[in-house]
Amino acid sequence: MDIVGFLKSQFICHLLICYIFIVSGLIINFIQLFTLILWPINKQLFRRINCRLAYCISSQMVMLLEWWSGTDCTLYTDPASYHKYGKENAIVILNHNFEIDFLCGWNFCERFGVLGSSKVLAKKELSYMPIIGWMWYFLEIVFCKRKWEEDRKTVVQKLLNLRDYPENFWFLIHCEGTRFTEQKHQISMQVAEAKGLPKLKYHLLPRTKGFAVTVQCLRNVVSAVYDSTLNFRNNENPTLLGVLNGKKYHADLYVRRIPLEEVPQDERECSNWLHKLYQEKDSFQEEYYRTGAYPAVPIVPPRRPWTLLNWLFWALLLLYPLFKLLINMASSGSSLTLASFVFVIVMASVGVRWMIGVTEINKGSTYGNHDSKQQCK
Repeated sequence: MDIVGFLKSQFICHLLICYIFIVSGLIINFIQLFTLILWPINKQLFRRINCRLAYCISSQMVMLLEWWSGTDCTLYTDPASYHKYGKENAIVILNHNFEIDFLCGWNFCERFGVLGSSKVLAKKELSYMPIIGWMWYFLEIVFCKRKWEEDRKTVVQKLLNLRDYPENFWFLIHCEGTRFTEQKHQISMQVAEAKGLPKLKYHLLPRTKGFAVTVQCLRNVVSAVYDSTLNFRNNENPTLLGVLNGKKYHADLYVRRIPLEEVPQDERECSNWLHKLYQEKDSFQEEYYRTGAYPAVPIVPPRRPWTLLNWLFWALLLLYPLFKLLINMASSGSSLTLASFVFVIVMASVGVRWMIGVTEINKGSTYGNHDSKQQCK
């Protein structure tokens, strides 16, 4: 196939993938809206249904990683801990260095059957994002403005609401608060020096208050903390656009299971514990860069077929009416109809590109820039 033909075929694939994701996502959001009538009647049934509906959306993203791009993921962990994954509630600490680290976190959840019920501590702006942000609203995701004085009461209430959640869930948290960049790292280390904290080479200083409150609110509900450190082989810096283009990566994820009983209850002691944890994470990064491996047993969790089957279901459901519409428009020859269709396609492409842009490092938030400067004063 010549280059022009390849680009055209790739462009068509992008459009079809975007079309299926957007239309199915909006349909699911619409169904989720109607499930609100269940909340006052049977809250647990509302939650179980929304776990399945959320899976229909998030699994499409995981499908792109697992099946479309064929990205491999090797898990480094203790075999004794491996058998507990997916069978207990957990707080998952993730490093925040890559554009697709959230997607790899979802992949981790999917391999152990908790993708639909997984939770995150997310910035408030994401709640306004169609499809994923709206999906999270019905999953009772904890949103915050990242101004702790305003957030504390809301975050505590949202976390306490999860204490009677009917499904096993993992609560994913980026304790650094924002994605790593060299500029943010430099400012963060200035704060570390000012506060007399050990400096980190590969991470930003963790923000301890949110983590401490999460542990306090979920104690006796969550069994363990999963300390997770993600890297990619060959020093690759993967992007969501690369995944959409079908580029294959190889992720290495190191996970340590730490029983929650080992995490101090006192907020100050919990803060010190988290700082020590990030010093250890830094040493794991150092070893990975030096040896290309983590200090644990490599395991490849089996890939489940459900993400692919879910995508195929939506593809079969939505592509037939699309092709029928295209045939009808082509036969009608109406310039207005064709122009309207082109406009919808352009807007859909722009919308997807905007959602991809949210994940891009060079378009990330400035939270770690100005906020750390304030702490340093």
